Amino acid sequence: MASMTTERTGSLGAAMSIDVEDWFHTDNMRGVIACEAWESCELRVERNTMRMLEILQSSNARATFFVLGWVAEKCPRLVRTISAAGHEIASHGYGHQHVYSLQPREFRSDVVRSKRYLEDLTGKAVRGYRAPSFSITDWAIPILQDVGFDYDSSVVQTIAHDRYGRLSGMHAGRPIISLGDGFHEVCVSCIRLGERGIPWGGGGYFRLIPYPLWLQGVRMILRSGMPYIFYIHPWEIDPGQPRVAGLKATNLFRQRVNLRRCEGRFAALVGAFEWMPVCDLIDGPNAGRGAAEVRDDGADDFAEHPSRGDGAGREFSGGWADVDCRSRAQV
Repeated sequence: MASMTTERTGSLGAAMSIDVEDWFHTDNMRGVIACEAWESCELRVERNTMRMLEILQSSNARATFFVLGWVAEKCPRLVRTISAAGHEIASHGYGHQHVYSLQPREFRSDVVRSKRYLEDLTGKAVRGYRAPSFSITDWAIPILQDVGFDYDSSVVQTIAHDRYGRLSGMHAGRPIISLGDGFHEVCVSCIRLGERGIPWGGGGYFRLIPYPLWLQGVRMILRSGMPYIFYIHPWEIDPGQPRVAGLKATNLFRQRVNLRRCEGRFAALVGAFEWMPVCDLIDGPNAGRGAAEVRDDGADDFAEHPSRGDGAGREFSGGWADVDCRSRAQV
């Protein structure tokens, strides 16, 4: 399936992201494997992530790895290896709990614990965050800003999903939004249907939809003038992961559909385009040249974020947040 040539994506680009969690961390397993039982589960995330690193290296591709803090504590050498290979280390939180299930103080504790540990391991600032199961909420954004993140990548602006969270003011045609104070929302890609769209950024959709059709969708997004943001999990290339009794039929399907084909599809996709980490999308090809010009009426170049009263929430011309977004000191 791999393309014979790598497609250049022009001035926009494609961002690769990998959510580093293990097979038993998924929502599909939530009802049959309690958090307290994780310690007794077979740890397979290290071997699967190392295989992904090999695939990325074979195409000289760079990615963002949103690492679960629980995994980082169990596999510190893996985190250092990812960072040493030139990839971005970002946070997936610590305990893989839905953001909307937590109190704000609990959420702050979770993300600070993960961020500080990842920074201690790598010696580098952790700039990005992705909520488990994309369960982001409006109230979480100021906390992420306050503790020193530069961006969140937790919005999938789809028509409907039973697990995803929401942010106010998002639009499928605006994949990168400035929320003020050097902080951005980087949405996972959808094929646009008005203000929302069909998820086309990875996960079970990537395993289910025929690969040639998926490839056409990616090309369509890029040719529309928008960047493409993809995500995948290490457990999705692991058909040998344990089978667990008691799963609902829908959860079993979500967990195991096309696992045997996913590694080949992932390798083909990596080889088909030039990939960058999410932080490079934010910094942009014109980083350091100043912000993009905004028209006086502001109708198309930026949109107000209705959940904030200070005029934050601006989407810069062309779908890019073409501004300086350097790491801030950790709080």
